[in-house]
Amino acid sequence: MAISIRGILLDALAVLSPVDCAGCGSPDRALCERCRVQLQPAVTPRTLPDGSMVFTALRYEGVARTALLAFKEGGRTDIARTLGTSLSAALERAAEPQAEFVAVPSGRSARRRRGYDPVAVLCRKAGVTPSSVLRMTRSTPSQKTLGAAGRAHNLHESMSARGALHGRRFILVDDVVTTGASLTEAARAVHAAGGEVVGRAALAFTPRLFGN
Repeated sequence: MAISIRGILLDALAVLSPVDCAGCGSPDRALCERCRVQLQPAVTPRTLPDGSMVFTALRYEGVARTALLAFKEGGRTDIARTLGTSLSAALERAAEPQAEFVAVPSGRSARRRRGYDPVAVLCRKAGVTPSSVLRMTRSTPSQKTLGAAGRAHNLHESMSARGALHGRRFILVDDVVTTGASLTEAARAVHAAGGEVVGRAALAFTPRLFGN
């Protein structure tokens, strides 16, 4: 009965505010049921090039890639709750006692263009309030065409803490792990301010780095 009522409500909403599925483009749903199934989390630990471990919820391909790009670059904040639910599974695995979650920050220009910080939004939809302890200190060129070494060089010393972090423990959170450069730079910034990184989590990982 609950599923039927939900369907009726979604049908009514589709009439009032037409929308296409952010995963496949089919009409009348922000995310159709078939795409929602593709976004069910399968949390796996991944080892980054620096030897640290990150827990990820999804593979960044297919529906997950299309939906996340729609959320980040297409303004589809209507699917943030579903993506946040997937992220919450990875956050649960990464969680440590007395540790704060901190979102890997976006640059100022990206925030202005989007109107929001994607990772911070995903954290809140996942049920956690990220600590705003990190900031970007300079603009960085696009990472899209860079390999692992280029990404690391591009991001090196691009983040800093907003203040001293002595005695505080943190779990770093990102949206997509491609080479791990963003998480590595965030960890450097936390350590430089006296904090401790005790875990890492991300919504998705790219097979480009990790394979299966």
